[in-house]
Amino acid sequence: MEDKMSSSLSDRSSKKVCIVGAGLAGLAAARELRREGLDATVLEQCGGVGGQWLYDAATDGGDPLGLAVVHSSIYASLRLNSPREVGGFSDFPFRPSNGGGDARRYPVHSELLSYITEFCDVFGLMDAVRLSTTVVRVAMAPPRRDGSLRWTVGSKRDGEEVETEEVFDAVVVATGHYSQPRLPRIDGMDRWRRRQLHSHSYRVPDSFHGEVVVIVGCSVSGKEIALELQRVVKEVHFSARSMEEEAMKPAMAKLLARYANIHLHPLIEHLCDDGRVVFHDGSCVVADTIIYCTGYSYSFPFLETEGKVTVDDNCVGPLYEHVFPPALAPSLSFVGIPAKVILPRFVEAQARWVAQVLSGRRTLPSPEEMLRAVEEHAASMEAAGTPKRRTHDLLLDLEYCDEYGERTCGFPRIEQWKKELIRSSISDMRDDIETYRDGYHDNEVVTQGLRLHGWTWTWMQEKDDGGGEEGIVQAMGSLPV
Repeated sequence: MEDKMSSSLSDRSSKKVCIVGAGLAGLAAARELRREGLDATVLEQCGGVGGQWLYDAATDGGDPLGLAVVHSSIYASLRLNSPREVGGFSDFPFRPSNGGGDARRYPVHSELLSYITEFCDVFGLMDAVRLSTTVVRVAMAPPRRDGSLRWTVGSKRDGEEVETEEVFDAVVVATGHYSQPRLPRIDGMDRWRRRQLHSHSYRVPDSFHGEVVVIVGCSVSGKEIALELQRVVKEVHFSARSMEEEAMKPAMAKLLARYANIHLHPLIEHLCDDGRVVFHDGSCVVADTIIYCTGYSYSFPFLETEGKVTVDDNCVGPLYEHVFPPALAPSLSFVGIPAKVILPRFVEAQARWVAQVLSGRRTLPSPEEMLRAVEEHAASMEAAGTPKRRTHDLLLDLEYCDEYGERTCGFPRIEQWKKELIRSSISDMRDDIETYRDGYHDNEVVTQGLRLHGWTWTWMQEKDDGGGEEGIVQAMGSLPV
């Protein structure tokens, strides 16, 4: 029995796994793989960990509508749009930074980067990470004698011309999906000579002073950039897919009512050489800049799979449960593909599943069964009228996310008070995108959950100081919560 156990542990530790990307997903994968006794190596193109949260003041300024060069899409003033109490790993709460930082419930982006760095330090992950190392090729290597797949990974360190090649038993792709801009097709877009950029390249409002700016798309990023710009520009004009529907949404209605220089229009019909932007209702404005807040595309330029994994209409596939390509599983996997999920919890569950499969603790269905499941899911989406590009959009379905983690790897379910907090946060954001981060009021379920888990140690102190119930509510917005 001892010989079998030691042999099994030896097999695990000798299995080399390459993780592409050191953001939340990649670091979650590194920790879970190590927990399973596997040899994990993380390759990260930037000079630090954090992925999107490693703010870069540089932009793709030379070609702002071309292939993304800068990874991060974060602008300077960005604050998180989900509460920190639900924004941490399952066993490592996102507490305020020691010795300062932004202790608010919805802190600025640098606070999350500090948390990610602390996560790396606490769990000793940095020795597995190679920074400033760009993966240029991931391709199938000659298989082992038993037929199992292996992967050749080619990478380059910054400043080096020579490519390094290594062979790994498995590869986990964890590069995120908020870097490669997705752009609309608008007549005249290629001839419009004034400034055009995707929100990926927006950082600060200074260079827009006195301008007329058109924002294409009314997503959260579009509204928040508009709010920042309206303080310095002459006018902001939204272009919406459905002007009538957008105007009825509380958040947009309040922006239009509060700010005389914010306007709403239908989709752009065409762009003119003289700077005019013509909308589908015949109205037009002469604009200085157009900002496309139109989302992002999945892109894996380094990945060579002989057509076994493709990106079609922003659907990565085929992927079993958004993670494993049936023909290449389990040696190739993706962590962090789904959008509109609670991070980092969801990628932590995916990472744990991948690690347990690679260690042999869990098994996958046959390739045929996995492919059948993918096809059935696609058919159900089509029958429901859901566009293919929404394949990985999980719409913050908390019950599905709970079921997913529990079923795939025994991941713990989200506590009820956290679900209540998530739902109230989403509701508040849809009601008033300008005030929801600082004007919230928790219900009794959330209040008890916060107290039970030590988030509200300042409450009684505030009450003792004579603040009363209102003082307690205000403390939630400014003290460590």
